[in-house]
Amino acid sequence: MTSNSFYPIGLSGKAWTENERNQWRASQSQQRLYGDDVLPRIMALADRFEIRTYGQLNYAGEAYTLYALRNGIPDQNLPTALITGGVHGYETSGVMGALQFLETRAAEYAGKANLLVVPCVSPWAYERVNRWSYDAIDPNRSFYPDSPAIECAALMELVAAQAGSFLLHIDLHETTDSDESEFRPALAARDGEDFVPGAIPDGFYLVDDSGNSQPAFQTAIIKAVEQVTHIAPPDDDRKIIGAPVVAHGVIEYPQAKYAMCASMTGARFTTTTEVYPDSPRATSAVCNDAQVTAVCAALDFALAHA
Repeated sequence: MTSNSFYPIGLSGKAWTENERNQWRASQSQQRLYGDDVLPRIMALADRFEIRTYGQLNYAGEAYTLYALRNGIPDQNLPTALITGGVHGYETSGVMGALQFLETRAAEYAGKANLLVVPCVSPWAYERVNRWSYDAIDPNRSFYPDSPAIECAALMELVAAQAGSFLLHIDLHETTDSDESEFRPALAARDGEDFVPGAIPDGFYLVDDSGNSQPAFQTAIIKAVEQVTHIAPPDDDRKIIGAPVVAHGVIEYPQAKYAMCASMTGARFTTTTEVYPDSPRATSAVCNDAQVTAVCAALDFALAHA
């Protein structure tokens, strides 16, 4: 058995054991602080939103409190919308876009929708600019009963406790160059599989749910976002990240099959945004603006078609 040529941890063809997971954990270092970047902005919203604690993480003595925000006591006569960011901690505009939406646009939906916003689902990974949780688990493939990902279990419990059904869930993500240089190679090494290189699309796109396709909803979001940033074109095979393009800037995944975050509410309207922060045509401000624009376009369409 030989070492992986594409990743420094693990042996070729052999899935990781706890030994390799410990090596991986040891290789992760704090690069930013949840307590500096995220928590002060959440707490600054206390006069406008109800801030709820919905869980606690404790990894090797490092504790993180999980927060959700609501725009007041839920009104049973209004539809409910969930906005999540930071399921993958390294996808910065998911977190910052959710916070920016709360700070700048959420007030527009008072009396129109019950908003539940979770800006940073995975704070440990946020600090380490990583995709996985402390246990080398991908949260966006772990939204299922008895999930081993504490982040997912806590969020599912929060959602289950909400009265009534959800009309909308928009989950804010990024596709980055590090997906190809770090995270896909790590996944292959963790699972003892061969790494097959892929391509990173340049631009914004959406992931619809093939089990609950809502093409007009996705198109409305794309039309709004393309006023802010460019939309990812398909590759030569008419695909984006290996999935067929079903409309301009839209691909589909069977989200429940993959246990993705956007599948957990059973909402009529669901989508996963994918911003590309490494594009020479984008900046962090543009990426954050694109996320906010996507949230507002999703809310506006869903409320108009409730």
